[in-house]
Amino acid sequence: MTSPVRGIDHIGITVPDIEQATLFFEQAFNARVLYYSVEPGDNNIDPEAQQKNLRLFPGTEVRAIRMLAMPHGPGVELFEMHGPEQQNPARPSDFGLQHFAVYVDDFKDSIARFTAAGGEMFTEPKPLSFPAEKGEGNAFCYGKTPWGSVVELISWPSPMPYEKETHLRRWKP
Repeated sequence: MTSPVRGIDHIGITVPDIEQATLFFEQAFNARVLYYSVEPGDNNIDPEAQQKNLRLFPGTEVRAIRMLAMPHGPGVELFEMHGPEQQNPARPSDFGLQHFAVYVDDFKDSIARFTAAGGEMFTEPKPLSFPAEKGEGNAFCYGKTPWGSVVELISWPSPMPYEKETHLRRWKP
């Protein structure tokens, strides 16, 4: 049976400062701005429609929206929103989306770019340790963006043991 789902098109991230977030994604991941849906001061957004469509907390103002292209994989849509009762990004132990992972070929270079762009790494790269993921050079590490979203850097140049058990595969750039 064919699935109507083809894959992840983009992820949406709410940020406190769209300029800072755009610069971070450009510097850390070589992302590029595809287009501006809403720029600060445009006043081309219907606040009531946004409240309804996204179920925003009443009084939240959408100030800017940009779509970024990553070198490979889904896009990243940045939303700058400000409003009452805004909270910090979810911790990995909270319900909901907890992180996104970026496949890298060179941890040293990727970590240098990530930190130079204002990110903070939690750990050095560690071997993937779950039995289904182990393999020579298969590794990961975590960090956070300047606004607190958690990001995983991951690489798996070797086949994973789970591949012997099924024809299904993880997506790999």
